[in-house]
Amino acid sequence: MDFGSDLPQDPRPERTAVTPLDHGSLRCLFLDLFGRPPLAAERTAWIGRPRSELVASALCAREFWGNWLDEQLFYFLLIDNFRPTTESVLALPAQLAEGLIGAVEALHRICLSSSFDRRNPGPDTFVTVVMEQLLGLEVQRIARELEIGKKVYDGARGTFLGRSGSSQADVVHIAIEDRRAPRHLLKREYERWLRRVPSEQDLSAWVAALEQDPLAMRSILQGWFLSGAYAARLELRIPQPNRLFIRALFVDLLGRIPDDGEAERLRSALDGLANSGPLRALVARLILDSGKAPLPERASIPEPSVWIRELFERLLGRSPDAGELATFCEAFADPACRPATVMYAIVSHPEYQTW
Repeated sequence: MDFGSDLPQDPRPERTAVTPLDHGSLRCLFLDLFGRPPLAAERTAWIGRPRSELVASALCAREFWGNWLDEQLFYFLLIDNFRPTTESVLALPAQLAEGLIGAVEALHRICLSSSFDRRNPGPDTFVTVVMEQLLGLEVQRIARELEIGKKVYDGARGTFLGRSGSSQADVVHIAIEDRRAPRHLLKREYERWLRRVPSEQDLSAWVAALEQDPLAMRSILQGWFLSGAYAARLELRIPQPNRLFIRALFVDLLGRIPDDGEAERLRSALDGLANSGPLRALVARLILDSGKAPLPERASIPEPSVWIRELFERLLGRSPDAGELATFCEAFADPACRPATVMYAIVSHPEYQTW
């Protein structure tokens, strides 16, 4: 079933923080906040409510901060065998949700973990990653600082980035306390969520707020998600990374979140391919044919047009246009067409793999 070769460009009224959540904005917001679509009960609970209410609830939730931590670990490539298992890192989502620790200090813990050390062995790699990924520096332009940092890493006393240190831990401490650390964090997080570059004026204001209050990240994020810039982001779709696609597929087809083992095995298999599209389609087919997906019986669908419209709203976040609805209804009129066939046509389509 072909229901359009291009992503939809339906005109929509301007969104605001108090605009009731529709199917599209609710799905996108859940994918951004929690790294998954809403479950059935969550769709019922949140559809029609203001974006501001969902954002306020999410920023106090362990699941939001758990997803935030996962994104940071992917950023530092601390995945698979390098994923941290120490209590100091595992405790971060709950502590962030409760306001016991700030985002910058959370990065500090990540970079002090044994997993970060194993992932970046040796002074050259370790110091380079700290300088580039924590501070956003171009090491080639400041090679002298790299050399000093490597000596500090090896235990020699030196002045690295303007501060004295003499250990591997000092390299991390000095970088975290550098003003460029919160700036780089805020810049990359804004670009990740809002899909645009922040203005220097805004960035400076957020850095100042975070320096004044280490727990200010929550209020900064709230401002981002309630902004007009985020409303504009809701109209811009980009391809889902494999890890997000897998979580979305489990929620949409099985009605549950995959456990860590399931998610990592499938994500790793997809990441190993230059083009993961065919395997994504195969995974969707296997789930639909597994007997575990709660599919309706064909006879229990008295109004196919209503059911198909609901599928579009749930899986794509929008209603089908007249042509799409007619195409799907015509296909479903064939007795050989099963509900699984309709669902597969949607979840294997390129539009489903964007958010």
